[in-house]
Amino acid sequence: MALEQRLNLKLAQKLVMTPTLQQAIKLLQLSRLELEQAISQEVQVNPLLELSDEDQRSEETETLPEEAVEASEAPAAEVGAENAGDAFSQVNIEELFGNFLHDTPALGLGGWEDEERSPLENSPTPPGSLFDSIVEQLRFLASDDPINKVAEFIAGNLDPDGYLRAPLEDLAATLDVGVSDVERALRLVQRLEPAGIGARSLQECFALQLERQLAGAASANPAVPRALEVVGRCFDDLLHQRWERITHKLGLSLEEVRQVIEVLRHLDPRPGLQLGPIDSMVIEPDVVVTKDGGEWRVALADDGFPRLRLSSRYVHMLRGRAVDSEAASYLRERMRAALWFLRSVEQRQATILRVAKAIVQRQSGFLDHGLPHLRPLVLRDIADDIGMHESTISRVVTNKYMATPRGVFPFKFFFHSAISHAVDGDISSVVVRDRIKELISAEEPHRPLSDARVARQLNRLGIRIARRTVAKYREEMGIPSSEQRRRALR
Repeated sequence: MALEQRLNLKLAQKLVMTPTLQQAIKLLQLSRLELEQAISQEVQVNPLLELSDEDQRSEETETLPEEAVEASEAPAAEVGAENAGDAFSQVNIEELFGNFLHDTPALGLGGWEDEERSPLENSPTPPGSLFDSIVEQLRFLASDDPINKVAEFIAGNLDPDGYLRAPLEDLAATLDVGVSDVERALRLVQRLEPAGIGARSLQECFALQLERQLAGAASANPAVPRALEVVGRCFDDLLHQRWERITHKLGLSLEEVRQVIEVLRHLDPRPGLQLGPIDSMVIEPDVVVTKDGGEWRVALADDGFPRLRLSSRYVHMLRGRAVDSEAASYLRERMRAALWFLRSVEQRQATILRVAKAIVQRQSGFLDHGLPHLRPLVLRDIADDIGMHESTISRVVTNKYMATPRGVFPFKFFFHSAISHAVDGDISSVVVRDRIKELISAEEPHRPLSDARVARQLNRLGIRIARRTVAKYREEMGIPSSEQRRRALR
């Protein structure tokens, strides 16, 4: 068969991921705090965008010509009339962007009155970090020993729990010192407060705390030296609760082992948290749900949200034609980018609001009566309700939060698989998890419920569930197995 080359024409439709479309998709899946950072970054790189506030907007509206104010009242639909290429230069700039110049609600970055004190003066002093606490203790030693510098470097490599995870060899290579110097510096850090700081493992952390107790309280508690011996020689057996092997190896009685366990219970496995604050994620809800007249209302939580507008200064430069062609071309390109960014932010907010309303409509039973009335829900249900694709819904519910009278919940909280119920039809897997937790909490301590018994009791309640599903839900909730619960009690 002969090979030959031919030219063929073919018509096909495909989605081209332009940079502007990629930007819109990226904005859609950002959290509120991330969006505020993206807005701040866009304002810095695009001179056509600026943050607006009420005072500035009203002042500039008063100073603009009458025809500019009239043009600013153009409907929002006119904003979408922008076309790329040469057609853009034919568009009335003032009409096109008047909505963003003057009609944008102004919230956010207002200043303070002259008689008011600066907000920075009223801010509390931030709490010290783990590193600051360690360095402060090292400087109290008032020593010029170079080992102190190595100890400060070790303090900077401690994780939030106070553990040193980096190998000593890597630290020595980074500082260009000997491993013995790093070991000396580490011993110096481990002598600081609290006991256990600078440990490289949980076993070493417990050993450091027990050694500190022995040095401070002498032999006041005879179980402390036994606990140190158990940690040093039988730590693996201790973790797996193999009490018989511990008694056999160390020649201890069961009563002495119980005393050792009581000592270990008072040790801190995360000593670093005593020095530095626990970093908690700041959550700002994207929507607020309230009940008004027996109906649930959903509104965007735009309090303090930064407002954007186009810079009137650069718009006037384009209108006055006082700039050369190269500068005008640059300003038009920046204006197209600014307009697309503004429209992407508005579209993001509108989409979030539509998705939130659809979720509230389907989960109104939960909002009215609590967790037992949470209904199963999947992305396809919301996609069908509002006429969007599942991938869009997935991006919308990522890192978004809803403030309700029952608390602040992530959007994803309302999406769960269904479990068949003999009477109520399908119920949410969250409700089933809650039932499993209730059954295990009410079990007899000496006769813990196995997964099979839990499954049988749920089946009697009408919930059709298998033993392996019970085991999966129990593990997801961090509940030990029946054998582990029995062993812990013993």
